[in-house]
Amino acid sequence: MLTKALTVGFLGLFALSGSTCGKSNPEDATTSKEKPAVSDVVLEGVDTSSLTPREKKEWGSYVSEFLSPCQNVPVSIAQCVQEKRPCSKCLPAAKYILRGVKDGLTRELIEKSYKNRFDPDGIKDVAIDGSPAKGPESAPVTIVEFADFECPYCGQIAPAVDKLVEQRKNQVRLVYKFFPLPGHPHSDIAARAAIAAWRQGKFWEMHHALYSNQRHLEQSDLDSYAKELGLDISRFHADMQSNETTDRIARDRKLGDDVKIEGTPSFFINGRAVDNRQDMSDWISLELSMMDAKK
Repeated sequence: MLTKALTVGFLGLFALSGSTCGKSNPEDATTSKEKPAVSDVVLEGVDTSSLTPREKKEWGSYVSEFLSPCQNVPVSIAQCVQEKRPCSKCLPAAKYILRGVKDGLTRELIEKSYKNRFDPDGIKDVAIDGSPAKGPESAPVTIVEFADFECPYCGQIAPAVDKLVEQRKNQVRLVYKFFPLPGHPHSDIAARAAIAAWRQGKFWEMHHALYSNQRHLEQSDLDSYAKELGLDISRFHADMQSNETTDRIARDRKLGDDVKIEGTPSFFINGRAVDNRQDMSDWISLELSMMDAKK
């Protein structure tokens, strides 16, 4: 099943594909149950001048109703900011909701997006587990991508992912997880080829070759890419069929199932699933700003 991305995001990342391979099923968001009448809400540090009167009213109601992102501060976002409560995420949360209002999202979508981005229980243990990676190990932001080399949407966004990592080379580490989908007949063999190339230090080169040639993933094609990369072909074949390779794919698939991957590509940033309605570059900037606020 294909799921349409609802807004433009991540330097065109999800908008580039417009879809994912698989399905999505976002959960309902958590808000405070009381819905007080709201006049005009003014929060220091939040510029609402670009909003229409209707949008200001909507934004004011949301920040007055949604609970703060910090469990130890059980008040609304607005009250948290106004009273300067000890929750560094309240001001970013208010700004985040403002963007949703400006984008014309419905209340339901804003609630879901807010929970997905700020719910303390939304952070999952996405094990790196020695996976292929690029970027400094000390990077404050780790992006984990679950992808399928035969998924057209993964192929469409791959250049944008590379560009983002290059632009933020000192801030971001990208980790790749193998999640071949059963509906793609060449996805498993392509994943095996990437792992075999990885064993010879050429994962990202093979990654690029596979995504650049998604219509040509037969064994003869994979052998051709391996030869172009200067790989030892006998070792390449052996590694493709090894138990270690089979185990690597199985581990990544199990991890994907555990964290409820329902389509490819799927991204996690510092353990939190990325909402495909959001600009990933903005998501990273917000993550970094919240880190700075804690210092």
